Amino acid sequence: MSYRLLLTFILVSCAGSLLAQRTVSDAKIIYKMELPPEQLQMDAMLEGSTFTQYMRGPLSRIDMNFNIVHYTYLINSKTETMTTLIDQHGNKYLIRAGKDQYNKDLKQYENIQFKDQSETKEIAGYTCRKAIGTMPDGKTFEVFYATDLVPENKQYNRRFVNLKGIPLEFEILTKTGAKTRVIATKVDLYPIPASYFDVPKTGYKEVSQEELKNM
Repeated sequence: MSYRLLLTFILVSCAGSLLAQRTVSDAKIIYKMELPPEQLQMDAMLEGSTFTQYMRGPLSRIDMNFNIVHYTYLINSKTETMTTLIDQHGNKYLIRAGKDQYNKDLKQYENIQFKDQSETKEIAGYTCRKAIGTMPDGKTFEVFYATDLVPENKQYNRRFVNLKGIPLEFEILTKTGAKTRVIATKVDLYPIPASYFDVPKTGYKEVSQEELKNM
């Protein structure tokens, strides 16, 4: 093969690799949650819990529906703020986190390191590579991420700010050391309405983290 042909082949191969990757600005990803057996034994109503991730530019929303309680996290990486909504049997609470708390949490997540593994699997129509995440305290968790889906907003889910793609299966560590597995069932890449990320002005009682703990 001549030098010119070899150079052309290399350039085309590189271009193909780049084209395979897609920068994602808007998305809705629905996950099912496989909770630890001991948690399900304590409360069978947790069966069928779901996790839904929304993205729109610098805005992000996470809905965690445990059937008996629903958590919503509204994250704005532009203003560096996060609002948590809690709905438990109609008792609704709103907690705001300003820049200081936002950056404190972000700093913690930035120290999570991911190491790629050789294993891959198909999830929701995407080829995903396995990685092991190591937290600052040494605890580890598994993640399978879509190598050809790259988030435009790295802080859409600050837990994965150092990951090279969008996770379609991952583990969440509980306070007891057990692990909840979260697995994508559907990936939709379409414009998400801005209203999905609005902070409610009514219907919720605004409280602090400390006030909520004391309730």
